[in-house]
Amino acid sequence: MGEHAARDAGRVSLLLAVALGGLLMVIGLTYDGAGRLQAAQRAANVAAEAARAGGQAIDLASAIAGGEKVLDEAAATQAVTTYVSDVDGAELVSVSFDEPGEQDITVVVTVDYDTIFLDLFGFPDTIEVTGTSTARLLTTSDV
Repeated sequence: MGEHAARDAGRVSLLLAVALGGLLMVIGLTYDGAGRLQAAQRAANVAAEAARAGGQAIDLASAIAGGEKVLDEAAATQAVTTYVSDVDGAELVSVSFDEPGEQDITVVVTVDYDTIFLDLFGFPDTIEVTGTSTARLLTTSDV
């Protein structure tokens, strides 16, 4: 019996090493998957807040004169750019406006998530996630 025990001793260690590697991979997928979802939510939040900031930039000359309340595209773009540049780790991808007469501003931003476990298994060190949001200018006459 002692002869069999010496022969089988390495098999348990190999099985344990393979199982531990698989367990670490599952933990890594879970942890970094949750981190990626949080980064996606953060990107969506930054895009929403930037769109709101841009949606407040109306053409003051037209509004003061009693004309139609419309977005000032240059001021809105500047407001979005300023907001996103103040957010650590976010990068502005695009700002777009619907056709004239439509009062929508759409903002797209990216946020990088730095993987903790998965880069140990050959996955990328960072994952880029994108957030998109649209805001519409509404005035009391629109409600």
